[in-house]
Amino acid sequence: MEAMRGKPMRILVIGEHCTDRFIYGTVNRLSPEAPVPVVNPVEITDNPGMAGNTQANCLAIVPGAQVDLWTQPEQITKTRFVEKKSNHMFIRYDEGEDKISAFKEDLVYLDKYDMVIVSDYEKGFLSSKDIYHIGLRAPLSIIDTKRKLTDRMVSNYTFVKLNESEKINNNTLDHPGIITTLGAKGAEYQGKLFPSPKPQETIDVSGAGDTFTAAFAIDYLRSRDVEHAIDYANRIAAEVVQKRGVVTPSETH
Repeated sequence: MEAMRGKPMRILVIGEHCTDRFIYGTVNRLSPEAPVPVVNPVEITDNPGMAGNTQANCLAIVPGAQVDLWTQPEQITKTRFVEKKSNHMFIRYDEGEDKISAFKEDLVYLDKYDMVIVSDYEKGFLSSKDIYHIGLRAPLSIIDTKRKLTDRMVSNYTFVKLNESEKINNNTLDHPGIITTLGAKGAEYQGKLFPSPKPQETIDVSGAGDTFTAAFAIDYLRSRDVEHAIDYANRIAAEVVQKRGVVTPSETH
């Protein structure tokens, strides 16, 4: 798949990455030591998570694209213990978030990318100042972040992607490009609801926000049509939430 002028898409993802580990097991009894279930592991899956999942989604949707990742050198692992039959998660155990190196890349190189995606989990890799300057230098950009935003911080971003709770946390934010994902209901943009095509088939929402952001960014690059890109992202996100764990779309689109 190619971008404008016959050149391959060039996308940069910036943010913290991790390994998303799912330990699936059977549960047949409670522990005699405490009233907790005993999980007998039968399957373990490891996938790129956080910004790594955004990158993986971009590559799954457009295999021929150049998708680079600027991220921290330290390893973060999120381990989930899940009962396989019901997909019920008992606990999540996170490692490696206590000391993350700060962002040090030269922003002059942003000019060579068609789209910059900031996937910020607020673990210490990016500062608010970094976020502002990335938006200032990027030709086209979308930010998906867990932090409290200011108008100045995102003033130069093309789009700001929030979920429902993040929208509440940023209820005074004044930006024309806010896209709010609403789970099974779809997404909202400039007061218009874009419904999900499959609102009743959710199995696992892990990583769905990363999928939406990646799919939206790619389709906007292709179409330059915000509403078309939101509908496309809704469709791709609806596909991945029908599967277990943190996954990418199964086919190119």
